[in-house]
Amino acid sequence: MQKKLKLWDAIMLVMGSMIGSGIFIVSADMMRNLGSGFWLVAVWIITGVMTVAAAISYGELSALFPKAGGQYTYLKEIFGKKMGFLYGWGLFTVIQTGTIAAVAMAFGKFTAYLVPSLNDAAPLFQSGEFKITWIQILAIAVILLLTYINTRGVQSGKLLQNVFTGSKIIALLGLIAVGFILVDFSHLAENFSLGFDSFNNLKKDISGNFLKEGWEPIGGMTLLGGIAAAMVGSVFSSVAWESVTFVSGEVENPKRNIVKSMIYGTSAVMILYLAVNYVYLNALDRDSIAFAANDRVAVAASQNIFGSAGTIIIAVLVMISTFGCNNGLILAGARVFQTMAKDGMFFKSAEKNNKNDVPENALWMQGIWASVLCLSGQYGNLLDMISFVIVLFYMITVFGVIYLRFKKPDLERPYKTWLYPVTPIIYLLIGTGFCVLLLIYKQQYTWPGFLMVLLGLPVYYFINRKEQADQ
Repeated sequence: MQKKLKLWDAIMLVMGSMIGSGIFIVSADMMRNLGSGFWLVAVWIITGVMTVAAAISYGELSALFPKAGGQYTYLKEIFGKKMGFLYGWGLFTVIQTGTIAAVAMAFGKFTAYLVPSLNDAAPLFQSGEFKITWIQILAIAVILLLTYINTRGVQSGKLLQNVFTGSKIIALLGLIAVGFILVDFSHLAENFSLGFDSFNNLKKDISGNFLKEGWEPIGGMTLLGGIAAAMVGSVFSSVAWESVTFVSGEVENPKRNIVKSMIYGTSAVMILYLAVNYVYLNALDRDSIAFAANDRVAVAASQNIFGSAGTIIIAVLVMISTFGCNNGLILAGARVFQTMAKDGMFFKSAEKNNKNDVPENALWMQGIWASVLCLSGQYGNLLDMISFVIVLFYMITVFGVIYLRFKKPDLERPYKTWLYPVTPIIYLLIGTGFCVLLLIYKQQYTWPGFLMVLLGLPVYYFINRKEQADQ
């Protein structure tokens, strides 16, 4: 593969793949689970520490295995083909493609703010609860357009990524600045006045709307359960940074630039996320965050800052953000499926590069399945299930750093994990706490996604039946 991506391009890919629609929405549900500005910020800080610790740990593996395929390659090299395949299976069936579908749908829904006829139009098809709407068609069109652009070569995808990521970073910085300058009345002191006290609000009326008067004090294990539930949103908003490892084969000096891009990119995004949440806490009181219409906290804050123009400003910002985010996800994901094909773990046709030196078939396979998920209407439910699975795979990969230090201590390591073994252990402790608490308090976020990954086992044995018969 040609080395067409420089360090700056890799950083833009990390940041662009992370910043999608989550930061504009998830803080509402997080506030309902915690009821406190202090705990909202605390969870974002925990997620930030967790994310950067994982990126630092991945750096050692990226320098050891500077090949396309990233996390799939690391897991295969450390723990064998089966573990690598299960990750790749989960990535194709829902993690990468489901995220692409959800981000594309967010683009469609915020476009409908600017073009209300999209919301008002009758469904193109409806049978019971299943329906196909113009918003879904727009989401699919975006996926197919970005897939096509990326088949034209890495330079096309790179240019698009840099322009859109740069635009949304500038827009977010602008929102952060005016979020403190133009707010008439600051709610920061009010939102932090509760200190360490925490509250939960999960009571709904008969229409399914949350009741504002339902706040109840929580503490002890219930608070820990609330923190874990809140982290589902912050974790989902902070994943996909590892996408840059998928394109290692196309990055200049990957042994150095991949680790730099992950550490710089994740650190910058988590600082931006923290600052945006301070804007929410400055512009809105607790109830306005927790009960924002359709969880669109950014819209509520922007209306408070800019007045009636706020909705349009945020709609445009989210459209830019989701468009750029999906470009990064589409560009990177196909490289994993191409690497799997080379290993005999995916459709053989996905292995080939086209005349532009990109895996066109793998790109289209990814794009078509993501489009099917858009039509299914189930992508949102799927994504609720995968935060647990994503963190599990992160944990296995981070553990791989420690495992290799014991198993192969003499390997030449161009980059060694900073503060080893403290950094990987920090991630493993936080990740274990997150997963255990979800298993206790929020099983709906855990076993469905885990079962989906386990469904890959019979597929793996079917693919490898000839190899096993020869043994």
